[in-house]
Amino acid sequence: MGAGGPRRGVGPPDGGWGWMVLAACFVITGFAYGFPKAVSVFFRSLMRDFGAGYSDTAWVSSIMLAMLYGTGPVSSVLVTRFGCRPVMLAGGLLAAAGMILASFARRLLELYLTAGVLTGLGLALNFQPSLIMLGLYFERRRPLANGLAAAGSPVFLSALSPLGQVLLERFGWRGGFLLFGGLLLHCCACGAVMRPPPPGLGPPRRAGRAEDAAGDAPGDAGAAGARRNPRQAPPRGRARRRLLDVAVCTDRAFVVYVVTKFLMALGLFVPAILLVNYAKDAGVPDTDAAFLLSIVGFVDIVARPACGALAGLPRLRPHVPYLFSLALLANGLTDLCSARARSYGALVAFCVAFGLSYGMVGALQFEVLMAAVGAPRFPSALGLVLLVEAVAVLIGPPSAGRLVDALKNYEIIFYLAGSEVALSGVFMAAATYCCLRKQPRSPGATAGAATEGAASDTEDTEAEGDSEPLPAGTEEPGGLQALEMRSPRAGSVGAEVEAEAGPGQESV
Repeated sequence: MGAGGPRRGVGPPDGGWGWMVLAACFVITGFAYGFPKAVSVFFRSLMRDFGAGYSDTAWVSSIMLAMLYGTGPVSSVLVTRFGCRPVMLAGGLLAAAGMILASFARRLLELYLTAGVLTGLGLALNFQPSLIMLGLYFERRRPLANGLAAAGSPVFLSALSPLGQVLLERFGWRGGFLLFGGLLLHCCACGAVMRPPPPGLGPPRRAGRAEDAAGDAPGDAGAAGARRNPRQAPPRGRARRRLLDVAVCTDRAFVVYVVTKFLMALGLFVPAILLVNYAKDAGVPDTDAAFLLSIVGFVDIVARPACGALAGLPRLRPHVPYLFSLALLANGLTDLCSARARSYGALVAFCVAFGLSYGMVGALQFEVLMAAVGAPRFPSALGLVLLVEAVAVLIGPPSAGRLVDALKNYEIIFYLAGSEVALSGVFMAAATYCCLRKQPRSPGATAGAATEGAASDTEDTEAEGDSEPLPAGTEEPGGLQALEMRSPRAGSVGAEVEAEAGPGQESV
């Protein structure tokens, strides 16, 4: 957070219709993370009807999760090309159609293609655009909004699993899949409320933001003048916009975040997956062992919005990457300290600590990415991050399962998972402090920052006089192209510097 505040009449609304967007994002996040796990209640019936083993049946959830993570770049391209709302409407129809078609499946392969591929792709096309829209509607309250939206995951997981069990007992797995397909049509309703913010509302221009040191590419501050009057920007700049901005990979803050997420995903989900079986092997009754996951879920529900509100405090928000690192380190140390827990009381204490740190990670992970790359590059950045995370998810938990089968020892698995998560936290903190704390600023950026304060009064007068409606016949930019007019990091750096360049100054 910088010393400057948002100017009058600009900036995300941080409320109003944004609360409807937040509610829709809460539902979408719940479906995206809770649905692949909730369908596991049907696995025994599927094994009986198809004569398959547990590993073969579990591929339904695995494919669904792989589609959710692995199709991130595809979702980024579609969002950039068509906008968030059309992509979410199409994704909701795909997700519902996949479950409805799965209810008529006669072979496991048909389940893989319908419930796995179609539904997973539909959830992916809803999840990513919802986070993008959340970033457009919230700036000052964005950490709290991210925390509240992330709380949809434990809430829906706690609700969908019992609902699936009831549907299975009453209608069988085919009826349950059919009704779950109808339930996923709510994603279309959530997509319908994702209207873009009004043209006059965009992320505010702030002076001396602390995030610039962590996320802006060199030259962004020097190009601030090109953003003062968006209608003076050259129209060719939008024509050069890429559907997938892979140039974000050159951003040091993004690279640090990707490495952190890869290390984190290797071990973060392993303890939760193995917890119930680990407790049963320790002699805990089946009912009490299953209740351990409920403890994690209840603590997670409270931790996510609380951590989001904490990260939104003015003194803490500039240091959110360090808070994220602390959450990862706490989660890793929890795994390491609980590797030898055998009593039920010790396992309950582990679940409370794990749920708290896990909720903090879930609340902060996308806030850190938004602050690092900015709203215009967030779609491409999120898609690439999810793709990398998909690779880690396909390596970590399956490898842990094979090690358990080979060694018959859960203690080593907890040590490995905890070490990976703790290492990701240490890496994030060290890289942020050493590489991102003092990024070099270009001479043009310094000159631009020096002249910005002197011209502020003139800018305010010009902005008030330049607020008349666009001439008739002028089209409002569609899709994410409108972000170039609303965000402090709009478009590519090259286009901004080219717009700022005057006589005697070459565009870079």
